[in-house]
Amino acid sequence: MVKIYQEKENKTLRMRAKEVPLKEIGAKKIKKIISDMKKALSTQDDGVAIAAPQIGESLKIIVISGKVKDIIAGVENIENLKKTKNLDEVFINPKILRSSREKNSMEEGCLSVRWLYGKVKRSAKVEITAYDEGGKKVQRGASGLLAQIFQHEIDHLEGVLFIDKAKDVHEFMPETAGIREDLKRNAKK
Repeated sequence: MVKIYQEKENKTLRMRAKEVPLKEIGAKKIKKIISDMKKALSTQDDGVAIAAPQIGESLKIIVISGKVKDIIAGVENIENLKKTKNLDEVFINPKILRSSREKNSMEEGCLSVRWLYGKVKRSAKVEITAYDEGGKKVQRGASGLLAQIFQHEIDHLEGVLFIDKAKDVHEFMPETAGIREDLKRNAKK
């Protein structure tokens, strides 16, 4: 099992990650890191994305779970999310090209700062550029949840955690979270 490091366990989380040289995007090492990131993310029912520093790799790579598309579409039950075939998306060397002036304050948590949550003010819309797993350059606009995810994960690549920006930080254990019932059902299986 791939370990997701917690804030106090690994200095990589506080370092600015290195860009992946374009000629190395298809290399075994990078493919293994991406595979490890996907595995780590798949073990977290409430996780929607992960950055390479969260598994101890100081590289500019993020993976966004395929279930994000379902969440945006309104699928709520964890069991239904697990049944979908949406693929995880990989973004290598992502950069924000544009951010909207409009900002929203939204609740955030992080797989590397368990079980703290807080409100973070982020741009409502962003446009990013990155490379996919095959080395193809992609440019993408995002709003709402997806814009929030891109900003959160790109912060990770700069050594910034959401708690550095959050207001009203509070602990919210799984027993009290909205996912409580789904987690209990899954534990019984």
